Amino acid sequence: MKTKIIGFIGGGNMAASLIKGLIASGHSPQQIWVSDINADLLKHLALTLKVNITSHNNDIITKVDVLVLAIKPQFLRNIAEKIAPVLKNSPILIVSIAAGINQKSLSQWLGQSTAIVRCMPNTPALVLTGATALHANIKVNNTQKDLAENILRAVGITLWVDDEIELDAVTAVSGSGPAYYFLLMEAMEQSAIELGLSQKTARLLIQQTALGAAKIALELDESPEQLRHQVTSPGGTTQAALEIFEQGDFKPLVSKALRAAKERSITMSAQLGAS
Repeated sequence: MKTKIIGFIGGGNMAASLIKGLIASGHSPQQIWVSDINADLLKHLALTLKVNITSHNNDIITKVDVLVLAIKPQFLRNIAEKIAPVLKNSPILIVSIAAGINQKSLSQWLGQSTAIVRCMPNTPALVLTGATALHANIKVNNTQKDLAENILRAVGITLWVDDEIELDAVTAVSGSGPAYYFLLMEAMEQSAIELGLSQKTARLLIQQTALGAAKIALELDESPEQLRHQVTSPGGTTQAALEIFEQGDFKPLVSKALRAAKERSITMSAQLGAS
């Protein structure tokens, strides 16, 4: 892995996070290339991370073993079709982190023989605590799968899904998931202030409580339901609050929200994909 040369088309926040994670795990900055149309961004990456930079996408294709497409979905087709002639008959692995662009579209734009891994990372990758699901097309060999996994593991946990269609559900759960927690935290903070706490106190308590709850869930081999029962004393304050959530159909509402996110992911894929 540390001997592989990795290229990025797109040098935005997610690409920068992946690069930082790779460097922190021992990958040499001199084996990383970044291409972007933003000259100031490239200079910043070169200055702070010591990586190689270029404003021409085709410059890095002949240099790298794996190319990460860290591009906004609406721009991906145009860029993919421009680099396709250079990729023809190339052994390069393509890793796409663009939401909503499926492998069928990527293969049509890049070439049917292209080895492609499609990933669905989430924004906690920006602080190296991301969760990423991956799916490989049939052109990807085991060595390339390991390479893709190691790149994304630099910013958090990784897991493979058996069917690409599962990535729509992944998008609804972990891709959009951080916003759900932020909404709950936002509502709790507002309520805490109404109960008499200062914003500073409320925010710190909520942040640490969220962190602690996640840590318990990760480290204890018990279901969320079991953990909830353990902290809910009969007739106590927690039960009083949870009963209000249940009266508001909390679980059905969550289910409805995730289904809406999944359906939107499917629609976006159809809109942004190959026609």
